[in-house]
Formats: sequence, C-alpha cells, structure tokens
Amino acid sequence: MRIAYSVETVRAAERDLMARLPEGALMQRAAAGLAAACAGLLGRVYGARVALLVGSGDNGGDALYAGARLARRGAGVTAVLLAPDRAHAGGLRALRDAGGRAIPASYASDSAETALARADLVLDGIVGIGGKGGLRPEAERLVRAVRGTVVAVDLPSGVDADTGEVRGPAVRADATVTFGTYKPGLLIDPAHERAGAVRLIDIGLAPHLPPVPDVEALQHGDVAALLPRPGAESDKYRRGVVGVVAGSARYPGAAVLAVAGALRGGAGAVRYVGPAADAVIARFPETLVHSGPPHKAGRVQAWVVGPGLGDDAAARQSLDDVLASDVPVLVDADGLRLLSPGDLRSRNAATLLTPHAGEAAALLGVPREQVEQSRLAHVRTLAERYGATVLLKGSTTLICPGPGPGPVRVNPTGTGWLATAGSGDVLSGLTGSLLAAGLSTHDAASVGAYLHGLAARHATAPTGAPIAAHDVAAALPEVWRDVLG
Repeated sequence: MRIAYSVETVRAAERDLMARLPEGALMQRAAAGLAAACAGLLGRVYGARVALLVGSGDNGGDALYAGARLARRGAGVTAVLLAPDRAHAGGLRALRDAGGRAIPASYASDSAETALARADLVLDGIVGIGGKGGLRPEAERLVRAVRGTVVAVDLPSGVDADTGEVRGPAVRADATVTFGTYKPGLLIDPAHERAGAVRLIDIGLAPHLPPVPDVEALQHGDVAALLPRPGAESDKYRRGVVGVVAGSARYPGAAVLAVAGALRGGAGAVRYVGPAADAVIARFPETLVHSGPPHKAGRVQAWVVGPGLGDDAAARQSLDDVLASDVPVLVDADGLRLLSPGDLRSRNAATLLTPHAGEAAALLGVPREQVEQSRLAHVRTLAERYGATVLLKGSTTLICPGPGPGPVRVNPTGTGWLATAGSGDVLSGLTGSLLAAGLSTHDAASVGAYLHGLAARHATAPTGAPIAAHDVAAALPEVWRDVLG
C-alpha cells in the first residue's frame, strides 16, 4: 500500500521526530537519500555536471546538501540561488566546502541559464511541500533553460502537495525523490503526471504518522488479499448474484459490455434485466435474463444500474425500483443523470456512484474543468452530498468512501487507452460483481478500478495499438491470475 499524508500532518510528524534527533540530522538523512538517487540516475558521478535550482526554504537546503555530497564524489555542481540572502546557510557552506559553486539567479542571468542548460542533471529545490500557486516568473524562466534530467526534491515546484492541483507554471520532473511518506499531490493528477518516477526515501517518519492516511493507493498484494475466492462449499448463489439493469433500444451494447464485466468479477451468477436480453444471451448464454421490473427478477446481492439505460420514464422507474432494494447498488452513466441527493436518503444499504468528470460536474452543478482541476476536493464533496461512496473516473481514478471517514484511494493502474466508448460499462459490471461477492463499496470500487486498468494495459501491451471496451473485458481473467501471482 502506498500511503500519503497532508502537509499539516507531515509537518507535525517532522517536528516530533526532529525533537528526538540532533539538530540537522533529519535534513542530512533526506540529503543522503536524495544524493544516492541522483547518483543512480547519473550512472557515473565523477565528471558529471549537476545544477541545483535553490529556493529559500528547507527544500533548497536538501538540494544544497545533496549537491555537496555529489561534489565530493567528483561532480561539477553549480547552485543557482533564487533568493541568495535567504538560501540555507549550512547547505550553502557545505556545497562550497565540497568544491561546488553558487551563483545568484538574478546576476549574470546568462551564466545561470548556461549552467542549467549544460547540466546532465538538475535538482528542483525551488519550493517545498508548503508551496502554493505556480512558479514565479524568474523561476519559470530558469526552468525553461533546463535540458537534462530533472529531479524534483520532495515534489515538483509549482504543484499543490495536498490536492494535486496545478494552478500556474510548474516543474515537469523526470523523477521525484520524496521523504518520509508520499504526499497526495504525487498520486493525483494533474500533479502526478508532472512527478515522473517517484522514489520514497525512509527518514524515520513512519512511527510519527497517524495510522489512517489521507490518501492511499492499493498495490498487487493489497488487491490479491481482497479478491473473492470460492470455497469448497461454494455454489453460484453463495458466491453472490449481481443484477444488471442496463441497455436500451438505442444502446443495447451497453448491456452486453456491463454483463461482460460482471461475468468476470467473482460473483456466481449475473441476472440481466432490460430490453437487450436477446443481445446479451447471444453473447453470454450463461446470463439469467428477465424483462423486469427489477424487483421481480429474482434475488441478487447487488445491483448495477444505468449504463445505456436512457432517460425516459421506464428508465426512471427502473432506477427507483433498484434504489428501493436492500442490497448495495452501483449507479453509473444514465442512472447518474436521473439521480438527485434525495433519491439516496432513504436507503439503508450502501450506494456507489461511478461518474466521470462531466457527470460529476453535473451532479455538483459546477463546470467540468473545475472538477478536473480539483479532483480530490470534488470527489469528497460528492461523497458527502450524496451520502455514497464515489468512484471518480479519469486520468487518476479516485475512490472516496462515504458516508463516514476514511482515506481516499487512488487507482495506480489507469491508462489513456481506457478513454474509449463502453469501457466504463465494463468497469460497472466488474465492480458490481465484486459487490455481490461481498466486498464493501470502497473495496469493490478500488479493486474493480485496479483490475480494469491492468486489463487495459494488458490488452494494449502486445502492439501498443488502440483497444476497444470488449478487449478490456476479455483481458480480465489474465490480470486476475497475474494479481494472484
């Protein structure tokens, strides 16, 4: 599990740890890890050209101390100081003692830009995790001069550590070396996309952090532990039955794709309710079909409602019927367009909403661009307003539990190839099946998104060519086996 904490929590943990250590010891730990990571990227340190972009805070101090360590190993190190009068005094002294040099960014700017352009590796130590807003003009100008590998110190300057928001010019790093714990912005787009490969350096912070993080990301082992496994006494009904209410005369394929995902999600059986029964049975004869209404279709342990459902009176009746049930319900696509917060207030069972950014914006009454820029804030607002777990699809899919506390989960397996018609229908069916198999809404959404992303990667891996939604569904058994190892 990758776990991330807010800046406030990290600062408190650092203060607690520093009170137990000699002065400067924590910065030295960070600098040692940072220098080792840079040496690994350089391959050969002796004779390499390294530039440091140094701001006024401890982030700049980390860069200076790491630069000193590289200089002692034979690298030519130049620090470009954006605030010479406020540069970390100890780090600056260490760099000079090791044979490095420091030049002000505002003096002989050609020299600063030349040093940055010629460097094999540039350390971004402009601002740390407390920085807000984009880069200032002078910093932006210097960043544009860089040609070599960029390593961000703790996180790329110009991004928001707590939210992943990018509100102005920001560094685009090839790699980020972060200390003690991940920060939410390293896991959430648009900041995540600017972080490059992220390496976590242990500086002894973990015992001083609270047990529940702000954000977390499942890994293979976490997903494997959650996957449903049938026992010796299992039958199709004990394994769970998922009901799928999807499709219409206009969109029969949505029903087929949702059922395709559901059949590969761990439940023992799939009941389909809707007008696309012939198309579903032609493709998947193992499906149990019913013309409706849903409450007469037979017992289920979870419902999926919405993909391709339409927005007419019949669709509204189907949604109301499903929401009146006493089992978990996943609402997607057209179901979301028909939904209001009041529809969920009388529910005793759990509800999972799976909007993309446009659907989330409509549910909240805000512009889509606002949701995409501030994904973390909006997924939390949705979960609170609707009293439901929310899976917000996108470049980084977020899963917020609701109602109640708990970390937001970030799915690490997504790929741009999932931006194809019908892939969300497959995800809904898959996740609904996991709900029917007994997983909570939080776990089912997290595991579903993880497997869905892996399946897309697997489907496109042989050729790198575009994929269709049915390719994602077909790849699910292989990635299921891969996760179980």
